[in-house]
Amino acid sequence: MFEKLKALLDKFNEINERLMQPETVGNPALYRDLMKEYSSLTPIITKYKEYLKAEESLAEAEELRRGEDDRDFLEIINEQYDVAKSDMQRLSDELKILLLPKDPNDMRSVIMEIRAGAGGEEAALFAHSLMRMYTMYADSKRWKVEILNMNETELGGVKEAAFSVEGEGVYSRLKYESGVHRVQRVPETESQGRIQTSTATVAVLPEAENAELNIDDKDLKIDVFRSSGAGGQHINKTESAVRITHLPTGLVVECQDERSQQKNRERAMKVLCSRLLDMKQAELDKAYANERRSQIGTGDRSERIRTYNFPESRVSDHRIGLTLYKLDYILNGGLDELIDALATADQAAKLASQSEGAL
Repeated sequence: MFEKLKALLDKFNEINERLMQPETVGNPALYRDLMKEYSSLTPIITKYKEYLKAEESLAEAEELRRGEDDRDFLEIINEQYDVAKSDMQRLSDELKILLLPKDPNDMRSVIMEIRAGAGGEEAALFAHSLMRMYTMYADSKRWKVEILNMNETELGGVKEAAFSVEGEGVYSRLKYESGVHRVQRVPETESQGRIQTSTATVAVLPEAENAELNIDDKDLKIDVFRSSGAGGQHINKTESAVRITHLPTGLVVECQDERSQQKNRERAMKVLCSRLLDMKQAELDKAYANERRSQIGTGDRSERIRTYNFPESRVSDHRIGLTLYKLDYILNGGLDELIDALATADQAAKLASQSEGAL
């Protein structure tokens, strides 16, 4: 690890020198690329310099201890030694986490898809609650949310919805939300007070561009039709709704939220690209199967990940065994405690996998 850190320090210093050279400053593209690399290395190098300082303090204390007879002074030196040793251990652990392989999609924006599962109208109402939860969480982070497609029910539920969340590092936070979410509550129409269990499926897809995937127009079948909302509302008299079928994979995407056919087509392509990137990433992940067998689950959307229990005001994440009794707070966008715990478990699993690989 420390050989790697020394090499990164040399690279960091080299980039720092290049950034100050006139030919770099005069080349915006090169300057931007170097600044991006410089910024990504800064947290690691800062932590490594702290480690080197603690190491120097430990060596100094060891040197002073040799031949020292003054008991009071020796006590001060021993305290310096213990603090430096403790700091080195802590900083070493933090550096291990900083050096873990980064998910290449972490800094991307995302497309989120929510679909009502088992439970009829109650499931659709729960899907709407989840969509509201993620929208409020995004607002708290000052991320931009844009509805791409939504199929609503007459009672205000959501059969399915797709929306984009744009901002820096969105995927790194929301990627843990993929999977089956389960709700346990008494429906308003239930006269006997019986608890009903319903589900909704969430997919979190890193946003992609079609240029990134090289999609050929001949691989696309595009149909247009008249859009309509719940109970016949918002019926569009023109054929503005768009359905795109990707022939090689059979993926189908519909978008009818906009009145413009061109806008619906652009939004449908946005969703299709993200789904194709997700499929491509899933294939690559097969090569890292051990890494994905972690406490935070596989991210497979058939996996039940969380239960929201209304009678007990309880939210339980089954992947890490975490239960929080703050249902209203979480449904109002208070997701950070859950996501922080999932990210920590993910890091621990990766560290364990890395240690096993080193044996």
